[in-house]
Amino acid sequence: MATDDTSHARVALPGAGLELAADRWMGLATGGIVVLLHGGGQTRHSWRTTGERLAALGWITYAVDLRGHGDSGWAQDADYGLSGHLDDLLALIAEVRRRDPGLPLALVGASLGGIISLMAAGENEGLAQAVVLVDVAARIEESGSSRVRDFMRSAPNGFESLEQASEAIAAYNPHRRRTGGLEGLKKNLRLRDERWHWHWDPRSLDLDDASDSPEHPNSAAAYQRSLAAARTVGCPFLLIRGLRSDVVSDEGVAEMRELIPQIEVVDVREAGHMVAGDDNDVFTTGLADFLTRALVNAHP
Repeated sequence: MATDDTSHARVALPGAGLELAADRWMGLATGGIVVLLHGGGQTRHSWRTTGERLAALGWITYAVDLRGHGDSGWAQDADYGLSGHLDDLLALIAEVRRRDPGLPLALVGASLGGIISLMAAGENEGLAQAVVLVDVAARIEESGSSRVRDFMRSAPNGFESLEQASEAIAAYNPHRRRTGGLEGLKKNLRLRDERWHWHWDPRSLDLDDASDSPEHPNSAAAYQRSLAAARTVGCPFLLIRGLRSDVVSDEGVAEMRELIPQIEVVDVREAGHMVAGDDNDVFTTGLADFLTRALVNAHP
């Protein structure tokens, strides 16, 4: 869906040996390109409202399903580590730049998508002209991360009904207001054998069994890699966090301030880990303001 002054299309983007599904919104103006990357267990549909609003403000906006999620390809070798996601991101950025050359590009990543964005930008100079992390930092609090993984593992046999899935989401995120009906859940669930299953490859959770692997986003090696990337990234940088989140702590924010001198931090008071969904008005307003200052004003 798009507003009267924007267009929307489902597009396919190349990953590293597989195809990635994305939504693309365009407005009447073109301030630049924004690539939205969701967190583990989510899909591109979590960005729908943000994508529409950014397009109306003049941004070419892509919301991408990560490998093994949503409508993107599943890795035949079950490679869902950081390297596979990073290779996908480099490939898709090359494609969106080919389609709209010369425009500045911003990476916006939530949770796992944020870790990928940070590493990609820090390890590839000039890849992005701005980076936005959504409720994630180099330091990830284990209590919050474990709660996310426990939720993802909580229904291995699916749900009997959409109502049951809705109750599970409400138990995980009790602070979020319930809006609308159950139809929207069908974007994140698929009906198989008369039960509703989350729309991701279950093998994407296998990496948790090797949490000390450098490919695991919560491993000690990944933390050091994130620190190194943060020290290197030189473009405008924004961290948006939910004050009700248990994934990003005050200590984690303070560390990011030390690592990235140019960082800006926006706290969303009524949001938890799912910031964009918990309070989209505050989230998108803060994001759009940052993008305008970082890209439009800096690249007239």
